[in-house]
Amino acid sequence: MSEDPGQSHDDEANRLSGRMKRYVRVGTGLSGVAARFAAQRLTGSSGNRANDAARLKLALGGLKGPLMKVAQLMSTIPDLLPAEYAAELSQLQSHAPAMGWPFVKRRMAAELGPAWQDEFAGFEHEANAAASLGQVHKAKTPSKATVACKLQYPDMQSAVEADLQQLGMIFALYKRMDPVIDTTEIAKEISARLREELDYEREAKHMALYQNILKPIAGIKIPQVYDELSTSRLITMSWLEGKRLLDFKERPLDERNLLARLLYQAWWYPFGKYGVIHGDPHLGNYSAITDDAGKACGLNLLDFGCVRLFPPRFVGGVVDLYQGLLHQDEARIVHAYEAWGFENLTKELIDTLNIWAGFIYGPLLEDRVRGLADGVDPAHYGRAEAFRVHQALKKLGAVRVPREFVFMDRAAIGLGGVFLHLRAELNFFEIFNETIENFDVEILRDNQAKVLGAVGLDVPD
Repeated sequence: MSEDPGQSHDDEANRLSGRMKRYVRVGTGLSGVAARFAAQRLTGSSGNRANDAARLKLALGGLKGPLMKVAQLMSTIPDLLPAEYAAELSQLQSHAPAMGWPFVKRRMAAELGPAWQDEFAGFEHEANAAASLGQVHKAKTPSKATVACKLQYPDMQSAVEADLQQLGMIFALYKRMDPVIDTTEIAKEISARLREELDYEREAKHMALYQNILKPIAGIKIPQVYDELSTSRLITMSWLEGKRLLDFKERPLDERNLLARLLYQAWWYPFGKYGVIHGDPHLGNYSAITDDAGKACGLNLLDFGCVRLFPPRFVGGVVDLYQGLLHQDEARIVHAYEAWGFENLTKELIDTLNIWAGFIYGPLLEDRVRGLADGVDPAHYGRAEAFRVHQALKKLGAVRVPREFVFMDRAAIGLGGVFLHLRAELNFFEIFNETIENFDVEILRDNQAKVLGAVGLDVPD
């Protein structure tokens, strides 16, 4: 079928006009929810949060772009939103409709030149996956290697900036919800990470970084980037065959434990040794490697757009807080919170922060094999602690969360969610202490500088 020369232009215009229409609808929806909160405050009514949360989800549900990622992210940050809102926003799906083949051809030509198809022995017309910022096509190189081509949607930089403007509306709405968290630093962190995700050259460096870091961990695979077929808006990488982790929920415990252990090592080892984390640990970013009998034997790590680099002092704070909780060393606990950037640390605030720290670190503090929830209904895991924190913070006033804390906490919770799905039973204490054995901030600083410099990434301040 021949390409309509005006089709790509029409598609671009339709995407732009469609986005503008959706912004109007989202803005109207947000304004309506905000107005209801204002009225409730004036009348002293608490309103119906469940209904208002559903309306907010409906207002955001049609915007299949970066703002959707922001809304989902907000639902994972503990106590940022009331429980009713977090539950509704967590259900949002960030699957954008894929670009059609004529549009894909135009985009590929823009990245690799008009003769781009000569670079491939085959290129599937239909996208294998489509998400908020781009879509993935399966292809073959002239040497018959199977590759994945991750192609960014057009004009995403301006789309992200526009969506970040909408983020301001969401946080303005949040201020009407009896907030207990100052969102100033959270907004900065979300904005910075989302902008980084647009830079596919940086994502390629992240992949090279993880290949270097995880060499000592057997059983973990990271895609290999084809530099000659990649740009700032296109990554061509080796195709990794694997099965969904959810397919292993009912597999024998030894398989589920293997996958969970590899996940744990893939997350904590880079952080404890180099100050690096994968900031988006959800089920779609991993797949299980299987042997000829179909048994899980390894793990693929996928999608490296959201990788957070931490200054060594922050990692030191994580270790200090753990050791402080383990040995009930209050001075070390306070030092950890100070290293993270928490301010005005009264005894009441420290006690409140310790409630959440005790929940996050809980599985690491007991030297025994256990499930993550350990007898608690997974659907309610962490809810009691979050409620206690919320009630305490309401009395203390809004607390400004340091920006580095945002993705650390979000990633830890996301990883825990995967463990709950797998129903793994591990000695988390043992695995964690293997990672931080002989920990030293200066050694980490030197190691970090070496691995980041090797792939062309700057050392964080």
